[in-house]
Amino acid sequence: MRTKYSEVREPFTLECGAVLPGLQIAYTTAGTLNPEKDNVIWICHALTANADPTEWWPGLVGTGKLFDPAVHFIVCANMLGSHYGSTGPLSENPATGEPYYHQFPEVTIRDMVGSLDLLRVELGIHRIHTCIGGSMGGQQALEWAIVQPQLIENLVLIATNAQHSAWGIAFNEAQRMAIEVDSTWPERSPYAGLNGMKAARATALLSYRNYETYLKTQTSYEPERTDNYPASSYQRYQGEKLARRFNAFSYWILSKAMDSHHAGRGRGSVTAALQGIKSRTLVIGIASDVLFPVEEQRLLAAYIPDAHYEELESLYGHDGFLIECDQITAHYQTFLKASFPITTRRDVEF
Repeated sequence: MRTKYSEVREPFTLECGAVLPGLQIAYTTAGTLNPEKDNVIWICHALTANADPTEWWPGLVGTGKLFDPAVHFIVCANMLGSHYGSTGPLSENPATGEPYYHQFPEVTIRDMVGSLDLLRVELGIHRIHTCIGGSMGGQQALEWAIVQPQLIENLVLIATNAQHSAWGIAFNEAQRMAIEVDSTWPERSPYAGLNGMKAARATALLSYRNYETYLKTQTSYEPERTDNYPASSYQRYQGEKLARRFNAFSYWILSKAMDSHHAGRGRGSVTAALQGIKSRTLVIGIASDVLFPVEEQRLLAAYIPDAHYEELESLYGHDGFLIECDQITAHYQTFLKASFPITTRRDVEF
């Protein structure tokens, strides 16, 4: 899928009050918008992914897959603040003629959704058949369904939440602390903080997977070994892999944006916000997810009107949303065909 770029020349006011003089939004499309304009599939990506879902969700997107360009008009946009073409910390600050680096302003999930909606309007899309996202992508999809309750017909939320947890924020803060202690982090350079980001990624991976994942995939069965364990090399490999394709400034900004996610901010409560969603909603949890535990998805399903909940079995914890594509496909296809009763609400307020 070829990346395209939308140029927004009007000022864009962020939730924090800062104003970006304009935006660049990187995005991809596949397939053709039909005459009725009712075949749009909008995919929201997670933390370090890009605008091409065929790269990171090949089990769901592509010819003969659940989301097929022969049938659907598939759109995915790179989130604001990211490394992959949308306006972010390495973009030029028109006020200085240099990249923003540390001066890039704070962005939130709501800001990201605001940029997605600008692209939607430019593309002439008035109705989204299905908006789907996992993890941070699910946070965006949820926020969009709250902001524009008439826009999305079917909402699919996978391994995500209505409010980022103290547990999730703590993991993100530990990762930012790793970046902070990198001696290069204060530098105004695209390469600043990369060694710290390697350690941050290794920390993050512990939350993306779980004990069973490492037990089954990274255990050494050589009793004589006293160093250089598979789990050790795996952690280092994952850090190096991310450092080859991402930058520490975007990692910092996006992790902060994830922390800011709170559907109830300015809306009375989380439950009030969720109850305003009009989309027909499928919520999917992952039984082995330690970062976004299934209690968070069950809460979504309990308060979004007429939402339906399903659960994936996966060895891979939170990363199961990227891997268990056959299960996701089966649950989505059943969801589209069925009519579900209103879910029983819980007597909980947020």
